Amino acid sequence: MPQLELQELIDANDHPFVVIDREYRIVAANQRYGEAYGTTPEAVVGQHCHAVSHHSTRPCHENGEQCPHQALFEHGEAVEVLHTHFHADDQPERTRIRGHALRGVNGERYLGEQLYPLEADAGTVCDAMQMVGQSPAFLACVDNLARVADCEASILLFGESGVGKELAARFIHARSARAGGAFIVINCAAVPETLFESELFGHERGAFSGSSGLKKGLFELADGGTLFLDEVAEIPLGLQAKLLRVLETGEFRRVGGTHTLKADVRLVSATNRRLLDEVDEKRFRLDLYYRLAGIDVDLPPLRERRDDLPALAAFLLKRLAGARRACRLDEAALATLQAYEFPGNVRELRNLLQRAVLTCRDGVIRAADLHLPTVTAPALPGTQALTEVERAHIRALLVAHAGHRSRVATALGITERTLYRKLKRYGLN
Repeated sequence: MPQLELQELIDANDHPFVVIDREYRIVAANQRYGEAYGTTPEAVVGQHCHAVSHHSTRPCHENGEQCPHQALFEHGEAVEVLHTHFHADDQPERTRIRGHALRGVNGERYLGEQLYPLEADAGTVCDAMQMVGQSPAFLACVDNLARVADCEASILLFGESGVGKELAARFIHARSARAGGAFIVINCAAVPETLFESELFGHERGAFSGSSGLKKGLFELADGGTLFLDEVAEIPLGLQAKLLRVLETGEFRRVGGTHTLKADVRLVSATNRRLLDEVDEKRFRLDLYYRLAGIDVDLPPLRERRDDLPALAAFLLKRLAGARRACRLDEAALATLQAYEFPGNVRELRNLLQRAVLTCRDGVIRAADLHLPTVTAPALPGTQALTEVERAHIRALLVAHAGHRSRVATALGITERTLYRKLKRYGLN
């Protein structure tokens, strides 16, 4: 493909477009690409693509990102990925990259990259919700959330306690066609079983003792928007069949009512327990699981996003400071945080930093200010029964892992199912 013809082709593209050779060198770029990086197409030709987009001396796959260049030249694949690029204002911006295989006049292969910077409003929402990060695990998760937001299928979010499942649900809603509608939240673990049906579907006046007036349920309130069921594994088994019926038909009645109502609701659910395990234990209906998990999305724990800790901690410290000057972490404190497993994830990080802000001196948080929890072994007097030793050890692990049972089961080397039996046996559930 002659250079002039190539340049005319990419100049006609409405999005930033760049052509890269096997050695990561830019051989052509359109005007929009130059504008995105505060330069001109002529100035970037001959530079390495990663130097322009990432301000890095190394290709992005060497920094842990999925690289379209590597996918094409090493594996013969064209991919679409989400990266963090540094644009004209030198600020990081999440950018979707679509790779294309191009051929030159002599058969040489080139990579064509078409760039789609994510909308500014979506990025603002993401950051405001503490979804801050640039690690490959984080970017892959955000990319996945952005993709599923476009569809109308029910979404099931799985993640450990404290990873930000409600924030992810709000992100999905904000990027969906229902963004102008209501976003309604219910914590299924916090609603008494006797009030659950009324909470979801509402009730008529006099439906039961104490119901002095008509109450609209959350399905009605979420009509045209999104209903977020947090801790969905806690829905009482007896109510699951009624919920399934509503999801299949879109129709329901208020408690004590005779009129059939309809609501157009997009459902997003979240849990920190594997629902199929709950199905095996007869605590959750399989047919309801398939209605909720039209698409399932795993949210990465903080220990898989260690590279995000500096930016995330700085963001949280700024929010904790309010109008005051924000505290900062010294190198030893940051290294301590990056070595910690964070069983409570982002919620635990925020709590640790909140306490550290109160005890630090001169606005600098040191390792000693963090007060990280430790697991202490139970005492082992000779007369103590083995069952008591095990009970004390499990209790200590529950405290250390903030009640996260899958992490405790992993630490013990047993399955979650076995752990549930032990918790019941020892009265710890």
